[in-house]
Amino acid sequence: MNGIVNLSLVPLRAEDNECSEMTSQLLFGETVEILERKERWLHVRNLSDSYCGWADIKMISPLSENEYENLSNIENFRILKPVSFCRNLTLETTFLLPGGSILRNYENGNFTDGTFQYAIHPSDAAKPQPLTGENIVSLARQYHFSPYLWGGKSALGIDCSGLVQIVFSLCGVLLPRNAFQQAENGEKINSLTQAEAGDLAFFANSDHHIVHVGILMNSQQIIHASGWVKIENIDENGIISEQTGNYSHTLHSIKRII
Repeated sequence: MNGIVNLSLVPLRAEDNECSEMTSQLLFGETVEILERKERWLHVRNLSDSYCGWADIKMISPLSENEYENLSNIENFRILKPVSFCRNLTLETTFLLPGGSILRNYENGNFTDGTFQYAIHPSDAAKPQPLTGENIVSLARQYHFSPYLWGGKSALGIDCSGLVQIVFSLCGVLLPRNAFQQAENGEKINSLTQAEAGDLAFFANSDHHIVHVGILMNSQQIIHASGWVKIENIDENGIISEQTGNYSHTLHSIKRII
């Protein structure tokens, strides 16, 4: 069975209780496969990135097989801005949508998920943007100074791989959720001197495990989420902290998705 998210953001947790760690979030319009059902919880797989976690059963709206197929067979628009106001016409209420939210059956500012009718300003939504380095950097800049949140995927709280995932989704590329998974994609770039805007830089811990990712703006600067979304200098050794002048992250590899 499948479901759809018609709330702004839904936390995905490691276990089936409210005290459990939030490991990711589901965005408005994303669909899930329901893997297991308990009295208050659903174990789900996000069909956008295959990431699994536990969601409160009240936060997922079930879809019949026909409803899911109908939603899957249409071209989707996305929210391009970090935050957009949306009007639920059915319930006559206004709420916020985070960037990357999926708009089903969209036309001229109006859309529906099969249950509710919605309206947004037409300038806030579009089909995926062309996949260019300039677009990737420009979209990432919209999240500048957003606070860091483990598992977060919005301008109100985002982690390093969440930033990368959301930005690339706005250009039509659906990357995995975690940095080490994202590192398995793309073409390897051997040196920063060969890097271009929009390339991904990955960073490792002392055990050589990938634990961080950022988007290169050029061969000397990177935008990444660490404390907040920031722009810092980078060299062949890693990221140079703007606050301390020391290396904060050790460079592991560079990949080109574009």
